[in-house]
Amino acid sequence: MAEGFSLTEMNRADPTNLTDMMRKHTPVIEAPDQVKTGEPFAVALKVGGIEGVNHPNLLGHWINWVDLYAGDRLLARTELAPVASQPEATLHIALEQPATLRAVAYCNLHGVWESTKAVAVK
Repeated sequence: MAEGFSLTEMNRADPTNLTDMMRKHTPVIEAPDQVKTGEPFAVALKVGGIEGVNHPNLLGHWINWVDLYAGDRLLARTELAPVASQPEATLHIALEQPATLRAVAYCNLHGVWESTKAVAVK
């Protein structure tokens, strides 16, 4: 990937070898590792901020939206304004079976970025 990102392909960061570009663009999923079947739980999504490297949210450079998926199924889309203080949102979802949550975020200058988190169901 030239300069640490691609405008034409999904950007996925290697958590063992993060550049500053990855630290500021990778979505972070904060959710329990295990939840109860059918019981709502909070999923906090934020873009960047890894190791203190924040993404700007300015009129010329911002995170436009963040999608949350369970596997390939879209659960929600959060639209963000260019002047929001931080690109973040909290959603409440419920799972009926184990799933890999996927956050996909779009930066108006640096393309689409993705991360995942497995959630078990008991």
